[in-house]
Amino acid sequence: MRIFLSLVILFAAAIGLAVGARFNPGNVVFFYPPYRVDMSLNLFIVLIALLFAILFAIFNAIRTTQQMPQRVAAYRREKRDREGNRALRDALKALFEGRFGHAEKAATRAAESPENAGLSALIAARAAHRIGRPERRDVWLGKVQEDPSLKTARLMTAIELSIDGHEPDAALDAMNELNASGTRHIHALRLALKANQRAKNWPEVLRLVRMLDKRNALHPALSRRLKEMAYEDLLTHQAHDAESLLRVLSTIPAEDKTRPFVAIRAARALSAKGLHGEARSIVEKALAVEWDERLVRAYGNSAGAEGSAELLAQIERCEEWAKSHPGDAELELTLGTLCLRQKLWGKAQRHLEQALSDAGESETVREAHLKLAQMHEALNQPDQAAAHYRQCALSTML
Repeated sequence: MRIFLSLVILFAAAIGLAVGARFNPGNVVFFYPPYRVDMSLNLFIVLIALLFAILFAIFNAIRTTQQMPQRVAAYRREKRDREGNRALRDALKALFEGRFGHAEKAATRAAESPENAGLSALIAARAAHRIGRPERRDVWLGKVQEDPSLKTARLMTAIELSIDGHEPDAALDAMNELNASGTRHIHALRLALKANQRAKNWPEVLRLVRMLDKRNALHPALSRRLKEMAYEDLLTHQAHDAESLLRVLSTIPAEDKTRPFVAIRAARALSAKGLHGEARSIVEKALAVEWDERLVRAYGNSAGAEGSAELLAQIERCEEWAKSHPGDAELELTLGTLCLRQKLWGKAQRHLEQALSDAGESETVREAHLKLAQMHEALNQPDQAAAHYRQCALSTML
C-alpha cells in the first residue's frame, strides 16, 4: 500500500512539473562577447539542479575520503570489541562448565579488548587457580591492579583463591587492604572468617562470628562449632598460666560461659591451674542454665580439698541437685566421689551403688566400680575391693 501511494505521489509531481513547464514562457540569456547563449527557463532550472547534484556528490566524496581512516579505525575497533565480547562470553561459559584451560585461553583473547581486560584477567586468574597454576594466577591478578574500578573485585577474588589454596597469610594481607578501603559486606566477612580460621587467629574468628550472627548470616550449627574450636584453643593452648587464663576468661561473654562446651573446657583449664573455686563457680552457673552430665563430671573433678568447707558445700549442692534430677547416674557418681573424698563412707557407698544401678554407659560403670574398690581398700576390706576391681576390669574389656 505504501509503495502504491508513493507511486501516485511521484506521478502527480511529474504531471505537475510537466504542466508547469509547458505554460512557462520564460527565457534565460547569457552574454559573453562575442558569444550569446539563449535557453529556456525550464532548461536552466534543470541544469542548475544537475549542477547542484554533481557538486554535492563531489563534496560528499571528498568528505568521505577524508573520513576513511577514522571509519576504518572505528570498524576495526568495533570488530575487536565484538570478538572480545564473544571471547569473554566463551570464557565465562567454559569457566562455569569446568573447562578451565579453555577458559583461560578465551580470557586471553578477550583481554585484547581494553574494555574487557580487567574482567578477563579475573576470569583467567580463577581458571589458572583451578588448574593448579598459582604463578599464572598471581600474574593475572597483577594485571587487574591497573583498573582501579575493579579493586574490590580483585581483592575479593584474591582472598577467595588464597583461602582455597591454603595461603592464609596472603588472604589476610588482601583482607587488610580490602578493609582499608571500607568494604565490609557479608561475603567479605565470610571470607575473612575462613582466612582467620585457616590462620588459627581465634580471637578474630570469634569477633567475626559474632558480627555474622548479628546479621543472621551464619548457620547456627556452624557458628556454634567455630566458637567451640576457638574457645578450645584459647582455653587449652593460649592460657599458659593462671593469670593469662583468667584474662582469656574475662573476654568471653557471660552467655558463652554458660554453654556446656565452654564451661567444661574452662573448668578443666582452671582446675589444672589450681583454681578450683573459679572452676566450680563456672560449672554451677552453666548447670543453672542447662543440665548436662558432662558438666556434672567436671564439677566433681574440681572438688575442694579434703575436709574443707568448699567440699562440704559441694556435697550439699549435689544433694540438692539429686532431688530435682533423680536417677541421674553421673550425678550419683559425682556425689559418691565427693563423699569418698570427705570420708563419708556410708554416703559414698550408697551413692556409688546407686550410680551402678542407674548407669547406662560402660564408662560410668567402670568409674563407679573403681571408686567402690578404693573405698573398700581404705576400709581394709580387700575381698570387696578385689571384687570391684575385677568388675572394673571386665567393664573395661566390654
